[in-house]
Amino acid sequence: MPTDQSAAYKLLFSTREMVRALVQGFVPDDNWLHSLDYATLEKMPCSYISDDIHHDADDVVWRVKVGGDWVYLYIQIQCESQVDPWMAVQVMRCVGLLYQDLIKADQVLPDNKLPPVLPIVLYIGDAPWTAATNIHALIPQVPGLVSQFLPNLPYLLIAENQYTDTMLAEMKNLVASALLLQRPHNQAAAQKLLDLLESRLTL
Repeated sequence: MPTDQSAAYKLLFSTREMVRALVQGFVPDDNWLHSLDYATLEKMPCSYISDDIHHDADDVVWRVKVGGDWVYLYIQIQCESQVDPWMAVQVMRCVGLLYQDLIKADQVLPDNKLPPVLPIVLYIGDAPWTAATNIHALIPQVPGLVSQFLPNLPYLLIAENQYTDTMLAEMKNLVASALLLQRPHNQAAAQKLLDLLESRLTL
C-alpha cells in the first residue's frame, strides 16, 4: 500500500528531469548507462493487470533509447517508505507483468527478444533496509538439477537513509535535493515544493 510520501515521489518521477537525475546521480555505472541520451526518455503507461484485476499503481516506468536504433532500456521505479521483506517477489512480479504488457502491445525486439529492464527500489524510510535485494536469496539452495531452475532477479536499491545531509547537498542533483527536503527539519519547505510541482504537473 503506497503511503502519501511514496505517492508524492511517484509524482516527482513522472518528470523526465527527475528520472535523469536519479540515474545519473544515484545509479552506479562505469560509462554505458550514464552516457545514454536521456532526452529520449519516454514515460510508459502502467497498465499491468494481474489475474485478480489489481493495478500496480505504485510503479513508474520509463524507457530510454539505446544506440542508433530504437531499442529501449526500460527503467522501472518503485518508491517505498517501509521495509517490505517480500520486495524481491514484488519486483519479479512487476518485471514479468511489464514484459507481458510489451508482448501484448507488440513492442518486443526483433527475433522476439525482450528489452532490458532496470528495476529500481527507492527507499525513503527511516529503518535500515533489511529485505533481500534478489529473489534468489529468499529460496533455499539445493544441489543438482533443481538448482538450475531457481529464479535469479536482483533489483537496484537506493536507500535515502544511507546519505547524510552533507552528502546530498554536495551532489547538486535534483533527486538529492528532494531527498534532503523531505527530512524532518525540512518538512515545511518540502511540502511547498511538492505542492508547486503537483500544480505544474496537473496543468
